[in-house]
Amino acid sequence: MDFNKALKDINSGLCSKGLKIRIERRGKSLNLRGPLPCKSNKEKIKSQRISLNLSADIEGLEKSEKLLQLLLLQLQHNQFNWEYWSKNSSKTKPKNKESIFKAIKDFETAFFNDPKRNRSNSSNKTTWDSAYKPYLRRLEQIGRSKKSDLSKDIFYETLFSYKENSRSRLQCASSLGVFARHLNLNLSNDWKDFASGYGIHKSRFRELPSDKLIKETWELIPNPQWRRVYGLMATYGLRNHEVFFSDLSTLNQFGDKILRVLPNTKTGEHQVWPFPANWVDLFELTQINQPSHKLPSINTDLNKTSLQNVGRRVSEQFRRYKLPITPYDLRHAWAVRTIHIGLPDTVSARMMGHSVSIHTRTYHHWITKRDQQKAVDSALSK
Repeated sequence: MDFNKALKDINSGLCSKGLKIRIERRGKSLNLRGPLPCKSNKEKIKSQRISLNLSADIEGLEKSEKLLQLLLLQLQHNQFNWEYWSKNSSKTKPKNKESIFKAIKDFETAFFNDPKRNRSNSSNKTTWDSAYKPYLRRLEQIGRSKKSDLSKDIFYETLFSYKENSRSRLQCASSLGVFARHLNLNLSNDWKDFASGYGIHKSRFRELPSDKLIKETWELIPNPQWRRVYGLMATYGLRNHEVFFSDLSTLNQFGDKILRVLPNTKTGEHQVWPFPANWVDLFELTQINQPSHKLPSINTDLNKTSLQNVGRRVSEQFRRYKLPITPYDLRHAWAVRTIHIGLPDTVSARMMGHSVSIHTRTYHHWITKRDQQKAVDSALSK
């Protein structure tokens, strides 16, 4: 990639958005330059330069873009502080490199010894490996690269390293928020604001599969055992691994067809109803307890594997069959289906095994439309 062209494209993009901050090359180094609060008078704005101490190459340019995003967010939320950007700031002085590592290890110990966590060890390990470890590892890497000890700045830089409106940024904010509380480190009131915006991305919510496509895709799966996995996920909105950790005994001719997701899953025990109910028969789920109609034989011994590995097997199988639908497409489609039929959000969220706030945020578009339609119908009926 040509450095000069890349630099020009970035600055052109900033200009088209009406932003006046630019990435500037001076000799062999990169800077940020634009209107910034004066050091002596924050009310006064003038064009100033921030030295990044980054080389004028592609790698340095990529790092500059991330720092530029951080700067713009600080300016937008009135969080800009020259001390953070000063190369003489104490944040850039070498400190104990092991301090972040030690703090994370202490937090890990506290996490697994927390008496409030009454789930199985395998569930706790899955939660730690998927919801905490990746973000803490990145925080440690950023701290080491900055030769810095733990500070609010490292927390924010780690958060901003994830794309806006992404699930990763939301999860990072949640996990690092817990870590900060463990350290008695008070993050600003804007922490949640910086993390917000996660839901189904605008480009994705229009692409959720129709019920017609879901049924047609089921027929494309050549292996009947994996067809049953697909059918369970479509009918009950299950997470990948929950298919293999649910009580399926009610799936018979005389059962109530209500599944019990077991306690050793990601979010613990909860019950789920089929939506729509006729898919139980359509996907031949009432035969699932017959010896000849079992699920795929995969390792579910949580002493030897993890919930994450079990879930990964499902995703891999979807890709292997080149299905036009992902596992989470089925889950999202199930949730939207319950919204359309008028199931209370609290009930739907409980069946999905997550909080009402997560449910509302993720499915905000459909919930808002449903509630507005109710108001319109009520007004027209008068």
